[in-house]
Amino acid sequence: MTRSHQRSHPPASLLVAGTSGNSLHQAARRRALAQFGACAAVAAAWPLASRAADEDTYDQESTLKAATEFFGQTTEGLAKVIEKAFREQGRPNGYIRGEEVAGAITVGLRYGEGELMLKSGARSKVYWAGPSIGFDLGANASKVFVLVYKLPGVDAIYKRYPGVDGSVYVVGGVGINYQRLDGVTLAPIRLGVGWRAGASVGYMHYRREKSLNPL
Repeated sequence: MTRSHQRSHPPASLLVAGTSGNSLHQAARRRALAQFGACAAVAAAWPLASRAADEDTYDQESTLKAATEFFGQTTEGLAKVIEKAFREQGRPNGYIRGEEVAGAITVGLRYGEGELMLKSGARSKVYWAGPSIGFDLGANASKVFVLVYKLPGVDAIYKRYPGVDGSVYVVGGVGINYQRLDGVTLAPIRLGVGWRAGASVGYMHYRREKSLNPL
C-alpha cells in the first residue's frame, strides 16, 4: 500500500497578506528614495542660489566703502547705521547717491536728486520730493545715501514710498529711516544737520523728472 505524498501549500490568505506586505514595503521604499532625491536636489541647488543672490547684491564692506567715499568721511555712526540696516534688511541690491534740500517750520518739504545704481549694472537718474514732519526751523542742503532693497528694476523706484513709523535711528550724528512699498525697502542715510532736517518723513515721491510738486 503506497502512501500518496502531497505538497503542502500555504493558505491563500497568507499569500495575499505576504504580497500586500511586500507591495507596501516597496511603496514606502520608493517614497523614501523620492524624498531623499528631493532633499539632495535642494541641497545641491542651495549653493548655486546663494551664490547668485550674492552676485546680485552688495556686501556690507563694499557698501560702507561706497558710503564713506560718497560722504567724504567715515564715522563710527555711519558704520553702525549700515550694520543695523544689514542686520535688519539683509544685503541691498542697489543704492542711490544724491543731494537734497529741505526747509521747514515744524512741517516742511524735501527735494532731492541723485543716481540709482543696481548691482546688476542698471542705472537711472531719479528725483524725489515729499512732505515731512519732525523738521527743525530753517533750511539746509545735504548729501544722502539711500540703500535699496529688493528692487526688481530701475522703473520700480518711481512711486510714492511711505515712511515706516518708528524706524528712525540716529547714532553719532548719522541718521537712517525706512520707506517701504510693495516689498521694496529704501533706507536713506544722512549725516549731520541732514538727518535733523527730516529724519521723520511722511512719504517720498520718486520721479523720472524734476518737479516742484511735493505730492
